Amino acid sequence: MGPRGEAADYYSGTPQQDPSSYQMQEPNYPPQQPPQYGQNYAQPPPAPPPNGNQSYGQYQPNYGEKLNFDQAFQIQRPKWHDLWAGLLFIAVFLGYVAVSGIAIQGYSHTISFNGGIYGSQNTFGLDSNTVILFAFVLVVAIILSYAYMWAARAFTKQFIWITGILNVVFGFVTAIYMLSRKYWSGGIVFLLFSIFALICFISWIPRIPFSVLMLQTAIDVSKKYGHVYIVSLIGGILAAAFGAWYSVTLVAIYVKYEPGNNPACSTGAGGCSSGKVIGLIVFVTFAMYWISEWLKNTIHTTISGVYGSWYFCSHNFPKGATRGAFKRSVTYSFGSISLGSLLVAIINCLRQLCSIAQQQARQDGNMIGVALFCCLQCFIAILDWAVQFLNRYAFSHIALYGKSYIAAAKDTWKMIKDRGIDALVNECLIGPVLSMGAIFIGYACALLAYLYLLFTSPAYNQDGTYTPVVVAFAFVIGLQICQIFTTPLSSGVDTIFVAMAWDPEVMMRDHPDLYGRMVAVYPHVQQAIHA
Repeated sequence: MGPRGEAADYYSGTPQQDPSSYQMQEPNYPPQQPPQYGQNYAQPPPAPPPNGNQSYGQYQPNYGEKLNFDQAFQIQRPKWHDLWAGLLFIAVFLGYVAVSGIAIQGYSHTISFNGGIYGSQNTFGLDSNTVILFAFVLVVAIILSYAYMWAARAFTKQFIWITGILNVVFGFVTAIYMLSRKYWSGGIVFLLFSIFALICFISWIPRIPFSVLMLQTAIDVSKKYGHVYIVSLIGGILAAAFGAWYSVTLVAIYVKYEPGNNPACSTGAGGCSSGKVIGLIVFVTFAMYWISEWLKNTIHTTISGVYGSWYFCSHNFPKGATRGAFKRSVTYSFGSISLGSLLVAIINCLRQLCSIAQQQARQDGNMIGVALFCCLQCFIAILDWAVQFLNRYAFSHIALYGKSYIAAAKDTWKMIKDRGIDALVNECLIGPVLSMGAIFIGYACALLAYLYLLFTSPAYNQDGTYTPVVVAFAFVIGLQICQIFTTPLSSGVDTIFVAMAWDPEVMMRDHPDLYGRMVAVYPHVQQAIHA
């Protein structure tokens, strides 16, 4: 394998070799053959020649005519896939609406009893104090997520370094503060996460130049084509609104159904019981994860359509690409996106419940339970990584070719492996870095929640029983909102990799400057895309 490339020159500002010179260098490889992935693989749309006069499917445009997204990326019948998952998603959403409505109705009848930041008579469960806390958490999550996106655009080269360093430092600061306050469970968890983040960041340093190049490419395309940042902004606003709705619903369930000296038990539907509280919390948390994942993946699929249009149609960019990709996401691909999101939602819900159970076992001094839940969390984390990794590329495939979820996942993974694109995927740090950024914002929200509970000392939390629950949910809210805000950046890179797997010749023919810079910082790319 050749040298690592020009990482030192890349950061020191020393002039690099002119990328255009790579256009004249013919790689010493046999001509690229059409991909042979088996009889079940549909042929992707061919990349258009420089004049953009290329037919897609059965549509034959006139010379100079602009295609729309559906004409550029026609899908084969049947067009509708995984409808059962889409219908189940709608049913769960309607169930969430019903539970939320009933719980909030009970909460609205006892607002005076639950007070505000101070003055609550509630000693049995979450109250208005917690609603105000979650409002603060939402504001912090939105501001930090927007600032994080701005930093990615303004300081692209330094972005990965900034993310890694801030994540590690803030994690250790949070852990040390919690340990100094003798909040052992939270402090130990944050300390372990911070040590792991430090080890990961050190191991990633050699791969930073290639990752910076891919991030720069994604940002450059987002500035020139489609409405990437508008989609990101709308998605972030919807995520924040849903986070507010979920926060109020979570508190309202405790107010409505937690047994004790609770006047809400006599209003609305049903009585109070701990079992009912646990069951409803599990349901609304699962629904929250599924709806959030669906929103994030819908944004990802929409943005993938824009980047796919840039890759295959750079000389004749389809009109209405963003609108066309979104329309396909919420119609033909609605069921497929719902199915992929369901898998992640189940895993995340299990991980959240496991985390809360582990913290509760630690507070009770049950070290055997702590060890068992820790092992279970590790297994769930590995499973979550595998499903999330596959989903990113499967949804990029679905955006362009409209296949079912299972078929898209199989086809995309086989293509990536056969082309050798998996080497580039492993070399690129954009996904892990953006996850680090989301975790950092989750840390900030969790620390805010902990400090808020510490200084306001609500009546329901005098013994600290609810601290693990509130801190955990604050972390999740911050994490999910940031992930939705940053989805367009990771979507662009993921789509470029999927498109390269479909037709690497397009990269060398229509994007020679990018190909040259990729070779400069990562010479192995010449072998990878000719595998």
